[in-house]
This record gives sequence, structure tokens and C-alpha cells, in this order.
Amino acid sequence: MGKIIVIEGTDGSGKETQSKLLLDYLKKQGQKVVEFSFPMYESPTGTIFKDCVLGKNDVSIFPEGYEKIDPEVVCLYTAADRKYNSKKIQEYLDQDYYVILNRYTSSNMAHQGSKYEDSDERFYMYQWIDKLEYWLLKLPKPDYTFLLNIPYEYRIEWKEKQIFFDFDSKKKEEEDKILASYLELAGLYHWDVIDCVKGSHSKSIEEIHQEIVRLLTEKYHLFDKK
Repeated sequence: MGKIIVIEGTDGSGKETQSKLLLDYLKKQGQKVVEFSFPMYESPTGTIFKDCVLGKNDVSIFPEGYEKIDPEVVCLYTAADRKYNSKKIQEYLDQDYYVILNRYTSSNMAHQGSKYEDSDERFYMYQWIDKLEYWLLKLPKPDYTFLLNIPYEYRIEWKEKQIFFDFDSKKKEEEDKILASYLELAGLYHWDVIDCVKGSHSKSIEEIHQEIVRLLTEKYHLFDKK
């Protein structure tokens, strides 16, 4: 049976970059590996979520807008996308693949849970999503989850070694709440937290990648590091 490796983090934390780097690393190790990102926007359910819920193409059917939709309603749409695509993932697991996921159920927990100030209500949302996706929908559970922990002000986009960052105080407040939920979940579910800041500077992409590889090789002994 294969393994699911989830890379989590807030927007701009480098989830996609680290997922791709890990994919390339495992391929070079001769491992069977595949990578997906959720939501799967190219799938029918992903298209519905992107267009009808997020309104990415200005066709949202929710007049109140995405941010004001009941969190449980949002969860039903994202869970449907994972359920629709779960057969594809399970087929790879049955063939002993490492399946790398850029965002998974854990992303839904953090984003929707962050909308609740009360800790009891937030914890209820975590459990509601957990039961919905893993118990009722029977989605495969992740074997390893890595959380990229980087505060909003350090979030950067790497492009030709230049750093671009547009500070937005309102966005910072929202993202800080999401990161706090992620860290809370990491404690509850025993995820590995990758601190992406060292001193007063963010770590390099390669440093973060090497830390993920180190944990997989030295802590979990999944494969031999060359």
C-alpha cells in the first residue's frame, strides 16, 4: 500500500513549490510517485467549486459572496471534490505509489475553522470536517502532513531570485487567523511543522525542501537518502 504525503500552509507559503520539489526528489530516488493539488480545478467538481462557489470566472451563484457563505456549505463543496477524485488517488495507493497532495482535508479545517473566534466552535468545525470526509465519505487518510509555518509578512514569491510582496493589513489579519488554526491543528493531529523563518529572514526554498526530506528519511525512514 502506498503513502499519502500532504503539504499544507497558508497562501503563498510555497506549498506548490515544495510539492513539486518532493515529487522530483522521489522520482530521482526511483520511487513511484504522483502529485495532485486540491481543489482539482480541472475536474467537474473542481470546476463547480471554482466557478459557482469561488466565482473565479465572475459566475458565482452565491449572491452573498464566497467569504459570507456558511462554512459548512463551503465544506460540502470541497469535500465533494475530494470524494469525486478519491478513486484516482486510491488507485495509485493500491499500486504502492507515494501520493503527494498540495492541500487536502486539513486545508479545509484550517480555512473554515479560522472563521470561528470561539475555541469550542472552532474545534467542533475541525471534528465535523474530519467526520464528514474520513468517516462518512471514507476518504483515504494522510500518512504524513507537513505544515509550512511562515508568518504573513515573510510570505514571498520566489522568481528569478527576486522577492515580491504586497502587504495588505486586512489580508494579514485573515491569514494570521488561518495560520493560527493550522498550528492548532498541527498540535491536535501531530503534524510536522516546518518553520520557514530563521532569525529575521525566511529560509530558502532549498533549505525547506531539505528539511522535509530529512524528516521523511531520518524520522520516518521511508527511503534511503542518496
